[in-house]
Amino acid sequence: MAYGVRPVAVVTGVGRRAGIGAAIVEKLAGQGWDVGFTYWRPYDDRMTWGRDDEARAAITEAAQARGARVVAVEADLASVEAPGKVFAEVRAGLGGVRALVMAHAESVDSAILDTSVESWDRHFAVNARASWLLVRQFAQDFADPFGSGRIVALTSDHTAGNLPYGASKGALDRVVLAAALELRGLGVTANVVNPGPVQTGWMDDAFQAEIRERTPLGRDGVPGDSADLIAFLLSAAGGWVNGQLLHSDGGFSAAR
Repeated sequence: MAYGVRPVAVVTGVGRRAGIGAAIVEKLAGQGWDVGFTYWRPYDDRMTWGRDDEARAAITEAAQARGARVVAVEADLASVEAPGKVFAEVRAGLGGVRALVMAHAESVDSAILDTSVESWDRHFAVNARASWLLVRQFAQDFADPFGSGRIVALTSDHTAGNLPYGASKGALDRVVLAAALELRGLGVTANVVNPGPVQTGWMDDAFQAEIRERTPLGRDGVPGDSADLIAFLLSAAGGWVNGQLLHSDGGFSAAR
């Protein structure tokens, strides 16, 4: 880290040790960042993988072992008050925030004919509205040197059969890419990363084999792949990359 004193990053969506968010926290800690991260256990309770009760402690300990100070905040990002709470708690525990990494998501499969209004609204509240509010709060609080600030969000190009997730992620893309222009006065870069299919425990053996067959590099993605790119984008060396939607998927998208 070229900036000297350990800067602070907020990473959202760090509920499971197997997830991309956990890999990002560990990677950033090893790269010299202090980290505040969010998690929301009721979401995991609704999903097939279930709650990871050891995640908060294990992720915290792994980051601390790499020299990071850590603040973990349980936050329901469907609430409009949550982004302000997250930044207030991280700021109180670690200081001003230099980077925001949004890895959170509401993701429940449904299609045009069977998506409920409740599900649609929840997806947009978490994936789009919360992301806008997090970006806004980050910008309002930002006080670090010009050119040092970073925003990165994880996205997806899912549509058919995963409509509310894909549609709300499309809205997220526009929010973050707008930030690259609208936050120019702060010198904050803003980019979106599409990691493609990443094995975080949701793929069965047959689907995993299909992904490997369709990916030129012959394997499915792992959380560390996304973490490596995001760590670069947050670094001083990544500061010239701005306003981009990047694919980090081993060529999966190119093979379609």
